[in-house]
Amino acid sequence: MGLLEVRDLTIRFGGLVAVNRANLELNESCILGIIGPNGAGKTTLFNLISGFLKPLRGKVLLGNKPITGLPPYQIASLGIIRTFQANVVYRDADVLENIIRAQYLHFKTHLLQGVFRTRSYGQDEEMGEKRAREIMEFMELSEWSSTLAGSLPHGLQRKLGIAMGMACYPKVLMLDEPATGLDATESALLMQKIRQIRDQGISIMLVEHDMKLVMGVCDHIVVLNFGEKIAEGPPAEIQKNKKVIEAYLGEEMAS
Repeated sequence: MGLLEVRDLTIRFGGLVAVNRANLELNESCILGIIGPNGAGKTTLFNLISGFLKPLRGKVLLGNKPITGLPPYQIASLGIIRTFQANVVYRDADVLENIIRAQYLHFKTHLLQGVFRTRSYGQDEEMGEKRAREIMEFMELSEWSSTLAGSLPHGLQRKLGIAMGMACYPKVLMLDEPATGLDATESALLMQKIRQIRDQGISIMLVEHDMKLVMGVCDHIVVLNFGEKIAEGPPAEIQKNKKVIEAYLGEEMAS
């Protein structure tokens, strides 16, 4: 039994079935890639799992407990954390503050205690800053700790988004096209970092168009086309699958 299971997940928008009876399983300390052409339903599937959309039918299980239909903040508090295609950062706050803010959902104190600067809130902030500095060091962002997030280059904003996700104590980290806009060197470094995150015991679900990254880092791959799963397996099998080659990869990637 996997850490995260998706069973017969389906959603339609008007007459369009965006995801049709999707089934997948994410094991502990595993990197699962979700690939397919534009419009295949990859981000929609992410939105269903993370609670930003409610399915027409089907269910999502975390540790064999149903989480289908819960609001995004509750799903996040259970350990399913996602990033987005666009850079989502607090642009007017520095890097350190961004990572601290990402932890607010897990603070034991509430907003009113923060207003009055209670001792318990101060302890939360102290622990939050310590964790933020550890994550900055891991993601190699420490030298930009005092830099406003909005002034960072695109590649560093992508790293900051992942750092903020890590700050939320994820069991499952869902990365939606993390290599978007990165050059070859940045993508190679990202691949290394994703492996290191997995080695910390965090399971990763990855939507990405950079096939070199996907094939190089994923343990298992699920392929979607027109909202339906057409194949799944380890990278070596996916590269040789005729349906996948015809729908998405092309002969060059398969060779």
